[in-house]
Amino acid sequence: MDDKHLQKLEFLTGRTADKYDAFLYDCDGTLADNMLAHKLAYEEVAARYGVALDHAMVDEFAGVPTALFAKEITKRYGVDLPDTFASEKSQIFIDKYIEQTQPISYVAEHLKNHVGKVKIAVVSGGSRKTVTKTLTILGLIDLIDVMVCAGETPKGKPAPDPFLAAAEALSVDPKKCIVFEDAELGVQGAIAAGMDWVRIDQI
Repeated sequence: MDDKHLQKLEFLTGRTADKYDAFLYDCDGTLADNMLAHKLAYEEVAARYGVALDHAMVDEFAGVPTALFAKEITKRYGVDLPDTFASEKSQIFIDKYIEQTQPISYVAEHLKNHVGKVKIAVVSGGSRKTVTKTLTILGLIDLIDVMVCAGETPKGKPAPDPFLAAAEALSVDPKKCIVFEDAELGVQGAIAAGMDWVRIDQI
C-alpha cells in the first residue's frame, strides 16, 4: 500500500474508532476497484440493443440494482430492454472482468483490521452471485457476517431497506452502524436508515 492509501487507512481508522458496533460496506467501488469493469460490461450489453451508453450514467445510478438501472436506460434512451438485460450484463462482467478484480486497499485493510472487533456486513446493489464471487477473489468472503444484495429487500438503495435489513440480521441498532460508500444513492440510503456514513472516494 502506498503512502497515499496508508493515509486514507489512517483516516478511516480514526474516523471509526470506538464509536460503532457494526461496519456496513458497499462492494463495487468501495471494497472492489471494479467500477470501470462494470461500466464496460454495461456498455457492451447496452450496445446489443442500439444504446451508446454514457459511462456517466453508471456513476449517476451507482448502487442501483441492474434491473432498475435498465428501466432508467429505457427512460433516457427510449429503447425497450429485455428482462434478460441484468443477467446478460452480469454474465459479461463475470466472463470478462471479475477475475482481475483488485481491492481498494485502504478499505479492504480497514475491514480486515476490524474482524472480531465489530460486526461486518456488505450491502450491495449487485446480485448475490456476483458479490460473492467478487469478495471471494478479494479474499474477504469469510470475514463477512452478513450480506444484503439486490432483490433481497422490498426496495434497494437509496431506500433504507437494505441497510436496515443488515442491521437487523447483525442484531445491531442502526444508530451504532456506519456505512462505507462511494455513491450518493448509497449515502441517501444510509441517512434514511439513521446510520452514520463515510464516502471513501472523498477522503
